[in-house]
Amino acid sequence: MKLINKIYNYFSLVKFSHTIFALPFALLGFFLGCSTVGNIINYKLFLLMLLCMVFARTAAMSFNRFIDKDIDYKNPRTASREIPRKVITPSNALIFCIINCILFVISTFCINRLCFYLSFVALTVVLFYSLTKRFTSLSHIVLGIGLSLSPIGAYLVVTGHFAVLPVLFSVIVLFWTSGFDILYSLQDEKFDREEKLNSIPARFGYKRSLYLSELFHLISVTFVIFAGISGGFGLFYRIGVVCFISMLIYQHFMVRKQGLTIINLYFTKINGYASLIFSFFVITDILHYSFKYF
Repeated sequence: MKLINKIYNYFSLVKFSHTIFALPFALLGFFLGCSTVGNIINYKLFLLMLLCMVFARTAAMSFNRFIDKDIDYKNPRTASREIPRKVITPSNALIFCIINCILFVISTFCINRLCFYLSFVALTVVLFYSLTKRFTSLSHIVLGIGLSLSPIGAYLVVTGHFAVLPVLFSVIVLFWTSGFDILYSLQDEKFDREEKLNSIPARFGYKRSLYLSELFHLISVTFVIFAGISGGFGLFYRIGVVCFISMLIYQHFMVRKQGLTIINLYFTKINGYASLIFSFFVITDILHYSFKYF
């Protein structure tokens, strides 16, 4: 029972359920890559891609909890996290991070040389995010860059080279993630100012932050449409676009209507659904028109 509790605590530490934000776009990038290499699905590469996603994200989150431990102690919203509650020690969180970094690099080594070389760049980006709130309000964009590596990274797993279309999907993830992270950070606007931490809400205030979040999501939607045209996608992609846009609009409508009380709910659920549903229809489109599975 103690072992199960320890495992649960580590899963909770890194918010494993939030993998739902980036993983669907990684799957999208993987199948996009498969469609360019003779419509062949390599299940070994598929497993390695999933492991890379899990290890990189787990490393990033455990490092974030370690670096932010003193901040989390002070913030009433985060005081219940595992390190402030002394469920997990800071040193164990750091060790956990290092282990996942090593496993991530090993996984990329088993894929191809390019992925291995770029693994150090990817780790630098996803770990660097945790430091940014101390000196720049653009921390939301750095987080977006970290998550945006998922579609292009998965594409590289399959193909071993860059292409324009997966980069477009990465830009979609960048602005979508940055936009909803601004909304999420509205909860800490007052705390960030008091502690001299940098964020868009702390710098620009509630209303202007809402506008910036909407602008970022508008840019994301623009690239969604552009990627659809550039990739020559069909009906399923268009359905995914409608669903994605609808959920973003609904999210902003509810935040403006009900304020901060529903941000936690809509941060996890609506954005998770947006990622899942959009990626599902894009992958369906790829399977239908490239693989001719149905």
